[in-house]
Amino acid sequence: MASAIIVAYNLAPNYKLPKEKILDLAIWLIIGGLIGARLYEIFLEFPYYHHNPEAIIKIWQGGLAIHGGIIGGALTLLIFSKYYNLSALKLGAISVTGLSIGQAIGRWGNWFNQELFGLPSKLPWSIPIELNNRPLAYINSEFFQPTFLYESIGCLLIFIILLFLNNKWKNKLNRNKVVIIISTYLILYSVLRFSLEFIKIDQTPIIFSLRWPQIMSLIIIFSNISYIVLQKKK
Repeated sequence: MASAIIVAYNLAPNYKLPKEKILDLAIWLIIGGLIGARLYEIFLEFPYYHHNPEAIIKIWQGGLAIHGGIIGGALTLLIFSKYYNLSALKLGAISVTGLSIGQAIGRWGNWFNQELFGLPSKLPWSIPIELNNRPLAYINSEFFQPTFLYESIGCLLIFIILLFLNNKWKNKLNRNKVVIIISTYLILYSVLRFSLEFIKIDQTPIIFSLRWPQIMSLIIIFSNISYIVLQKKK
C-alpha cells in the first residue's frame, strides 16, 4: 500500500493536485476500499455469512473482493472530491496508477497465506500447497498454479503502461487523457482477471457457465470501451 501512496503522491503535481490532500485521500481510500471489499464478499457468500454472522468481522481470515474494493474506493473518492472541491477524474487517474503497483506487490500475500491458488499443475513453477489449505476436491494434489504470480506480473505490466501514459501526457493531461488512463486500468485489469478466473478454484457464483468475477470483468470492459467510443464520436 505504501508503494501505491508514493506513486500517487509523486504524480499529483502533474495533475495540479495538492500533495497534502493525496495523503488524506489514501487513508480514506483504504477505509472505503476495505469496507467495499468486505461488503461485496458478504453479498457473494450471503448464505454462509447468514448462518455464520460472527464471521462478518473476521477479515483476518480472508474474504476481501477486489471488485468490491474498487467500487468502495470509487465511491469514497467521489465523496472526497466533492468535499474538497477537487477533480474526481484526476484523483481517479493517480489512484489507479498507484493501485496497479500496490496490487502487483500485495498479491504476494496470497503466496504467504497459501490462498487463491489455481488448478493442480505439473508446471515447473507450480507451488506446493500444504494439506490443510487444499480444497477437498484436490486433496491429493500437492502442486498448484500460482495465480497470485500471474496477477502480480500482469498488474506490474499495467503499472508500466499507466506510468508511460502519465509521463507521455505529463504536460497535456486534459479530461479525455485522464479518462483514458482510468479506462486503461479498468479494461486491462478486467481482461487479466477474466483470463485468470479460468484456472481459479475458489468458490464463487456461476452464471451462464462463467464465474461471477468474469461477469463483472465483462461489464467493466464493455462499459469502458463503449464510453470511449462515444467520446470519440462526440
